[in-house]
Amino acid sequence: MLSRLMSGSSRSLEREYSCTVRLLDDSEYTCTIQRDAKGQYLFDLLCHHLNLLEKDYFGIRFVDPDKQRHWLEFTKSVVKQLRSQPPFTMCFRVKFYPADPAALKEEITRYLVFLQIKRDLYHGRLLCKTSDAALLAAYILQAEIGDYDPGKHPEGYSSKFQFFPKHSEKLEKKIAEIHKTELSGQTPATSELNFLRKAQTLETYGVDPHPCKDVSGNAAFLAFTPFGFVVLQGNKRVHFIKWNEVTKLKFEGKTFYLYVSQKEEKKIILTYFAPTPEACKHLWKCGIENQAFYKLEKSSQVRTVSSSNLFFKGSRFRYSGRVAKEVMESSAKIKREPPEIHRAGMVPSRSCPSITHGPRLSSVPRTRRRAVHISIMEGLESLRDSAHSTPVRSSSHGDTFLPHVRGSRADSNERVAVIADEAYSPADSMLPTPVAEHSLELMLLSRQINGATCSIEEEKESEASTPTAAEMEALGGELRALCQGHGGPEEEQVNKFVLSVLRLLLVTMGLLFVLLLLLIILTESDLDIAFFRDIRQTPEFEQFHYQYFCPLRRWFACKIRSVVSLLIDT
Repeated sequence: MLSRLMSGSSRSLEREYSCTVRLLDDSEYTCTIQRDAKGQYLFDLLCHHLNLLEKDYFGIRFVDPDKQRHWLEFTKSVVKQLRSQPPFTMCFRVKFYPADPAALKEEITRYLVFLQIKRDLYHGRLLCKTSDAALLAAYILQAEIGDYDPGKHPEGYSSKFQFFPKHSEKLEKKIAEIHKTELSGQTPATSELNFLRKAQTLETYGVDPHPCKDVSGNAAFLAFTPFGFVVLQGNKRVHFIKWNEVTKLKFEGKTFYLYVSQKEEKKIILTYFAPTPEACKHLWKCGIENQAFYKLEKSSQVRTVSSSNLFFKGSRFRYSGRVAKEVMESSAKIKREPPEIHRAGMVPSRSCPSITHGPRLSSVPRTRRRAVHISIMEGLESLRDSAHSTPVRSSSHGDTFLPHVRGSRADSNERVAVIADEAYSPADSMLPTPVAEHSLELMLLSRQINGATCSIEEEKESEASTPTAAEMEALGGELRALCQGHGGPEEEQVNKFVLSVLRLLLVTMGLLFVLLLLLIILTESDLDIAFFRDIRQTPEFEQFHYQYFCPLRRWFACKIRSVVSLLIDT
C-alpha cells in the first residue's frame, strides 16, 4: 500500500514542471504547471500576479533549442510547445503595441508598456533623433529618481544611467538639463504618460524587427506595427503598407510573400527571405496575428489561415485572441480601484539597466556587456567613432506614418523616409542570412518592368548610384529576357493551380500502381508469407480471384495474342 502511494506521488511529481517567467522589470515569477496545462493557464497566472486586466496587449515569449523565438500559443500545451528540458524559462513582453498608449484605461497597463518601450530604446529597436532621445531619457530619469536634488544628484549623475546602446557626454548633459529645468514636479505616472506620448510619435514605435533579405540579397528588417507593415533597409523605411492594403500573407520554406492591393486595383507581391524556415514561419504567424488584431472589427471574423497550395496541407494557423477594437471596448467597462504599482526604481537589470555605480555599462555583467557590445557593433561598425547613441535624423509619425493612416499618399518621386544616419540594426535581432548578393537597382527596375508600383515610398539609395538612360535600357533588356514567360499575379496563381492538379494526378496514379502491384503479387506469386496467406484464404478474396480476376486476365491475354498475331501478319 505504501509503495503504491509513493509511486502515485512520484508520477504526480513527474507531471508537474517548474516555469520561470522574466517580467518587464527583470524580476522573475516562478510557478508550477501540470504536463497538460495550456498556455492560457500560465498567462492567466501571470496576469493575476501582476493584477493586470488589460492583458490582450501582452504575451509570453520563449526561445526553442534551435535559438528561434516564439510567442506562446494559449490554446496549446506549454510543455509540447517549448520542446526543451525543464525548468522552463520564458519572458513576459508586449505583443501588440497599443496604437495610442496614452488612451489605456489603467495606470498599471501604461506602466508595463512604458517598461517595454524603455527596453526597446535600450536595445536599439526604438530610434530617434538626439533631441527626442534626450527628452525620452529625461522622462525616464524623472520617473525613476524624481525631481532633481543637488544634494543627491552630483554633476554628471545622468552618466550613471544606461538608456541607449551608446552614450555621448553632450547627450548626457542635455538629458540632465531637461531633467533639471523642464520636468520638476512631475509624478512617476505623469512622466511615464508623457514618455508614452512622445514614443508613440516615433517611426519605429511598436517595431519588433525580423531580419530578412530582399530579392537582391540586401539586408532588411520586417516589422508589424499598429499602423501597418514596415520594411526598414539601411537607414531608410522603404515600405509602409496599411493593414487594409494587405490582402494575404504566405510563406514557403525560407521565402515570405506579402500580397498588397492598392488603389486602382494595382497588385504587388513583396518577397523576402528569412534566415531559416522556422524563422519564416514565425514571421508569418506574427503577421497573421497582427493583421487580425489591428484590422478586424470582431474576433468572430477571424479565420483559419493556411500557407499551403490547393490539395496539399501546409501550415495552418488561427489567431485565438480578441481584436483591438474589442479590447478598447472592454477596457472602457473596467470599474475598480486603481491597483497599487510597485515600481522597480533604481534596481539594476540584466538587459535594461537603470543605474550603475562606475563607468558606463558597468551595471551589465562582463560577459553580458561583451555580448551586447559585439551584437550591436556587428551591425553598427560606423558607430564606434560616433558621438550619438541614437540616430540624429528622423521623422515623426505626424510627418510620415499618420498621413498614410489618413489615406493620403506621397508622390512616387519623393525621397524615402530616413529613420537614422546609421543602419537600423537592433541588438537582439542580428541573424545571418545566406542569400546571394545583387544590386538594389536591379530589384527596383525589375519591379517597374513587371508593372509594380513605387507608390509605397520606394527610392534608390542615392542619385550617384542611379544608372544612366542607356544603362537602364540595357538592364531592362536583360531583365525582360530573364523574366520572359513570367506574368503577373493572376498567371502565377493559374500556374500554381495547374501544378497542384498535376501533383494530385501523379499521387493518385502512384497509389493505383502500388495497389495493382500488390494485387499481382497476391494472385500470381507463390510467396508463402503469413500476411499474404491469410488474405488468400479469405472467402472474399477467393470469390474475387475466380469471378473477376481470372476472366480479366484471360481477356487481357486474348487481346495481347491478337495484337501480336496482327503484328506478325503485317
